[in-house]
Amino acid sequence: MAAPTQISQDELEELREAFSKIDVDGNGYLSPGELNDLFKAANLPLPGYRVREIIQDLTKTGDQHEGNVTFEEFTDMVHGLKSTEVAKTFRKAINKKEGLTAIAGTSEQSGTQHSYSEEEKVAFVNWVNKALEKDPDCQHVLAMDPDSDDLFRAMGDGIVLCKMINLSVPDTIDERTINKKKLTPFTKQENLNLALNSASAIGCHVVNIGAEDLKEGRQHLVLGLLWQVIKIGLFADIEISRNEALIALLRDGESLEDLMKLSPEELLLRWANYHLEQAGCPKLANFSSDIKDSKAYFNILNQVAPKGEEDGIPSIPIDMSGLREKDDLQRAECMLVQADRLGCRQFVTATDVVRGNPKLNLAYVANLFNKYPALKKPENQDIDWSSIEGETREERTFRNWMNSLGVNPRVNHLYADLDDAMVIFQLYEKINVPVDWERVNKPPYPKLGSNMKKLENCNYAVELGKKEAKFSLVGIAGQDLNEGNRTLTLALLWQLMRRYTLNILEDLGDGQKVNDDTIVSWTNDTLTQAGKSTISGFKDRSISSSKPVLDLIDAIQPGSIRYDLLKDDDLTEVEMLNNAKYAISMARKIGARVYALPEDLVEVKPKMVMTVFACLMARGMKKI
Repeated sequence: MAAPTQISQDELEELREAFSKIDVDGNGYLSPGELNDLFKAANLPLPGYRVREIIQDLTKTGDQHEGNVTFEEFTDMVHGLKSTEVAKTFRKAINKKEGLTAIAGTSEQSGTQHSYSEEEKVAFVNWVNKALEKDPDCQHVLAMDPDSDDLFRAMGDGIVLCKMINLSVPDTIDERTINKKKLTPFTKQENLNLALNSASAIGCHVVNIGAEDLKEGRQHLVLGLLWQVIKIGLFADIEISRNEALIALLRDGESLEDLMKLSPEELLLRWANYHLEQAGCPKLANFSSDIKDSKAYFNILNQVAPKGEEDGIPSIPIDMSGLREKDDLQRAECMLVQADRLGCRQFVTATDVVRGNPKLNLAYVANLFNKYPALKKPENQDIDWSSIEGETREERTFRNWMNSLGVNPRVNHLYADLDDAMVIFQLYEKINVPVDWERVNKPPYPKLGSNMKKLENCNYAVELGKKEAKFSLVGIAGQDLNEGNRTLTLALLWQLMRRYTLNILEDLGDGQKVNDDTIVSWTNDTLTQAGKSTISGFKDRSISSSKPVLDLIDAIQPGSIRYDLLKDDDLTEVEMLNNAKYAISMARKIGARVYALPEDLVEVKPKMVMTVFACLMARGMKKI
């Protein structure tokens, strides 16, 4: 099946949201039953036999999909209905969900009306209020009223968003670069550039969000971006290399490698079920329909609450009497009163629990896990602890770059999540290398022979790299991608990232070919014109002080660099890192979408240094 290119990105995001609303069991596919319910709810102006035909057409993909419908098929189906009267009714059914507020006006691209969730707005406002309540730089907008549009106004100067990014991934933004006082339209714009480019650098998908959208408080875009930032922070420690106690969740016959492949969402579900099993209670399949009666939550709270067994941590007994409440809403409220005793009554109201809001319930459980994991690192198990290592800076940079481009599914583990090459194919399309989707095996894969299907994809991905992209892939085979060979996978990812960066420059330069020499030459011309020192190339040791980067930023936007904040003689390692943090944040602030990290400048890593100068060149070439 060809990738659904004829649908705008705006519309694709809406459909993704719709898909998750219909997919009540949260398994990533729509069953015939779920589709049938949707068509019924839609009250479509179609005869019954036609509805049955559409469902049959969608579900007759046979054994490969086990009768389920993938997101791509769902997208094609909606697109087929798009221009008809049917589509309007269909869309109403998708959005006929309590708490969705339609926004006046429509998207220019797709002609669709946007909507946002009131519940999500309330939850995020409360979370931001609590997170930033003591921050002196945010007092001009706090505390926000969750029942008003305060949030959308507060995001307009960029300060709140910058602060939330730093809470999710500390030190992403150098505080010295945030404009905080006597703000003008220009300095607010700088803050928003800084926030958006930094959000991109931590893996948020911001391709269709601009500073103007945040300045104008476009509700669905503000909430969508804020959720991405909050979620990255909530999920930061739900990862085995950062929390080895998660190994307690290993099941019989399962390898450590299997556990390390699980996404944060899957680990959270595993964690909840671990505690439910300890309590002798039924397991959950999701955090939507399965938690609506609050019984699982009661039992999880009871399991994780401190029992007074550790020094200095008093016991917090959970009152389970609320389980006897007949009314779901009352029971949910009783449960949240107990959660509040643990300091974990965040993200959900009783109504959100009873309605099974998947996004907010996921956030509620993640926050509970972060505060009370109640797991002990196994002592006696035969575990190779040396195999548990966190990702390198290079791996994190590639992963965040891919996620910022909106690849689906999201990449949580660089090697495990590329083993079927689906993400690689999407990256090829981003660099204008055509993919023959008819040759691609798409998930879900059959239980028997699934790895063969993935290997075929990987072979095709390497073939595309060699023949179509003209990459240097000597010694790289599909098997290397499939098995997660680090060196060879990174070699392919670097060439994809490099081509993506050069393509941006070529687009700005009317198609003129660009290489490393072109970037060095442009950089030196720009520095010379500003009366500043030049570089010999991307290995120039002077880059370790960040001075050439800072000088180039100041040449592109004169007067932007505060040299009084920097030291440039006899630098210690700490001072070099401080300069680099300032340089990377300033590059983002003037509008360069830099993915590299400060350490890359200090250590003069030529590949990442090249991307920094290339992104600054792209910014310098834009007529702003």
